Amino acid sequence: MHKKFTLGLAGILLLATSMLAGAAEHATPREAHALFSQAVRYLQANGPEKAWAAFNDRKGAFVKKDLYVYVIDREGVYVANGAAPDSLIGLKVLDTVDAAGAPLFRQMIAVTENQQEARIRYVWLNRQSNRVEPKVSWLHREGNYIVGVGYYAPRSTADDARKLLDSAVAEVRRLGIARAADSFNDAHGRFVRDDLYVFAVNLASGKFEAHGMNPRWVGTDASDLRDVEGHPLIREMIDLAKTRGEGVVDYVWRNPVTNSVEKKRSFIRRENGSLIAVGFYSE
Repeated sequence: MHKKFTLGLAGILLLATSMLAGAAEHATPREAHALFSQAVRYLQANGPEKAWAAFNDRKGAFVKKDLYVYVIDREGVYVANGAAPDSLIGLKVLDTVDAAGAPLFRQMIAVTENQQEARIRYVWLNRQSNRVEPKVSWLHREGNYIVGVGYYAPRSTADDARKLLDSAVAEVRRLGIARAADSFNDAHGRFVRDDLYVFAVNLASGKFEAHGMNPRWVGTDASDLRDVEGHPLIREMIDLAKTRGEGVVDYVWRNPVTNSVEKKRSFIRRENGSLIAVGFYSE
């Protein structure tokens, strides 16, 4: 019987990813979801014992590119992990956090408590790039077990930011800013996507009405907020929204996913007395 114990984040990162560090390329989200669906069907058709053996076979059908299947039980113990089965099986990782300090495995258990399938975003060290990057996992609960397949999310582009802004403005028009802000502030909702999020500022008061990455800022004065170089970014956005109705503002900001200070460009738009904005990061 495998010994159960708690492993720190550094150990998990090293063991679970070093075995795949030589992989040639990232898998796409479509490929990750296909492997996830394949794993769920295999488990349901063959049962746990046969499925765990298949998932743990590093040369088998369930390890592709930088993708692998992992399974934890509801006590937070690994029963399968295609990245490093010899090192991880039997380890209790319930209290392990991701690179941003979020209780990753507890969240996996919680999010599948009342629904059989879910998707979770977190921040993990990519051993190929040696950088902390956003990662997305699809999760499926089957009895006492949670099956997952994760992929590293690509950096968001200017087009991604524009599209999210379009969706946010449409939400404000449909629901009004108060109800739309509830969606913008939901960290697990559709308006927070990897390193993209929506923020909104009331043009009359200069206060945040929404901030997808820092909802605690809602109600605070945004007008004097400056970037790391002292640039009054929100004041410039407000002036642009009032005079032109829309525009672009460049500044330097900490990326909450990589935890690095990076160049950022935000697209802003005026809608019903509010400034609605979405920005993307470039290294």
